Amino acid sequence: MFRGTFTALVTPFREGAIDFVALQNLIESQIAAGIDGVVAVGTTGESPTLTHDEREEIIRFTIQNVNKRCLVLAGTGSYSTPDAIEATRTAERLGADGALVVAPYYNKPSQEGLFRHFQAIAKSTDLRVVLYNIPGRCGVDINAETVSRLAVACPNIVSIKEAGGSVDRVSELRARLPETFTILSGDDGLTLPFMSVGAVGVVSVASNLLPAEICELVQSFINGDGKRAERLHRKLYWLFKDLFIEPNPVPVKTALAWHGLMSAEVRLPLCEMITANQERLRKTLDEFERPQ
Repeated sequence: MFRGTFTALVTPFREGAIDFVALQNLIESQIAAGIDGVVAVGTTGESPTLTHDEREEIIRFTIQNVNKRCLVLAGTGSYSTPDAIEATRTAERLGADGALVVAPYYNKPSQEGLFRHFQAIAKSTDLRVVLYNIPGRCGVDINAETVSRLAVACPNIVSIKEAGGSVDRVSELRARLPETFTILSGDDGLTLPFMSVGAVGVVSVASNLLPAEICELVQSFINGDGKRAERLHRKLYWLFKDLFIEPNPVPVKTALAWHGLMSAEVRLPLCEMITANQERLRKTLDEFERPQ
């Protein structure tokens, strides 16, 4: 079952190529901090700008380096159902623990189209499938009723990463779905509110930079220490906000570069942060890291 803290790994680049040394170090830092799982080639991993061969190479590399020390989800979604099926089958062949499948973007299918899309993917694989609802990027929302239909029709669709920004939506999902079907927050800043109404973890961007802190927040709530989780949420709040001051993953890569962990390089159409936003993010980081 998918629960706890999953890091949506960035893809480090250096002079246009994938920096596998930096990626290996990033994976090791996540495992050392007690992460429950990682996501390879999700949106945070800049999957839209990776070639098919690069995606496969990153997934294989991640699985080999994790070596079963935590779970590995592979981002396999597409606006093309055949492409998503092929990517999911490849992830299964490579040994992933599950597939994170984003809603089809740009072509804006109906709810019936969404149902058939995810059903076709699920029926093509034995992997456990995590739906990914992010209407702000995809232009379409996977309705709670559609999620419920999929949970009944496809036993290997077992979880959803919810990034619709609504606590009410999480409440509706929890009311409609069996307890064995898990809900993960897709927004760092909403992890605690979402968990308060039934989510059981997060797929985090901030944990690339602060894996131990995000793990502690999630685990504190799971362990029944809501006050501690709230204190951590408040401490992290402004950082959560400013890591999205520009399109993800530009700010988190910039912060990782400031810590000497990789280059801040991204691929077009993404580009470096403007100076004013860099100054704002650096100030927020400095305040967070200042001894209390």
